Amino acid sequence: MSDNRAFYNEILTEHNLRPYHKHDLTDANLILDGVNPSCGDHITLKLKVNDEGIIEDGAFVGDGCAISQASADIMLDMVIGLEKDEAIRLSDMFFRMIKGEATEEEIEELDEAGALRDISHMPARVKCAVLGWHTMEELLK
Repeated sequence: MSDNRAFYNEILTEHNLRPYHKHDLTDANLILDGVNPSCGDHITLKLKVNDEGIIEDGAFVGDGCAISQASADIMLDMVIGLEKDEAIRLSDMFFRMIKGEATEEEIEELDEAGALRDISHMPARVKCAVLGWHTMEELLK
């Protein structure tokens, strides 16, 4: 179990220290601010979605704790290239995982986002983990 935890911490640390998607996206056509009032984390999520509903590119800017920043970065890794419906399906799965309701298969499908599976044991951090995902879901719906 501790090996797993160390592996998950590495994933989160990597995405926090070197977030690939944390930059401006000047040609974004969907932009939304997400705020976690309980801790002050805030992100601006920017997506470029084409006429077929494919998320061609995405980025975020903002400030917050390691968990909110890493989670948003991992999410963008996963949804760029997907259709909006598929991205929403993944976010629903992510929310179920956070609530402890996802199956092992679903957690596997969530790939690196599975690094946040134990966050449900830290209620204060749950809002941090879901900030990017909630913002994306609002943006796409």
